[in-house]
Amino acid sequence: MAEFTNSKGNAFIEEGAKGLNPGLIVLLVVGGLVLLILAGNYALYMYAQKTRPARKRKPVSKKKMKRERLKQGVSAPGE
Repeated sequence: MAEFTNSKGNAFIEEGAKGLNPGLIVLLVVGGLVLLILAGNYALYMYAQKTRPARKRKPVSKKKMKRERLKQGVSAPGE
């Protein structure tokens, strides 16, 4: 605390900062929550990528299989 006197001789006391600015506290809390949510989402995404089952392929139709075999020169069974 510093004590000053003005031109009229009245003393006034200049007080230092009392703690953190409330706006800064709100900013830190909100920023922390946003970072926590982003980190959690990323962790869940990575976990899902590792644990999800392989994608099922569509079955190839008999018509397409026959066409591919004819392209390769192998006769289709039953012909």
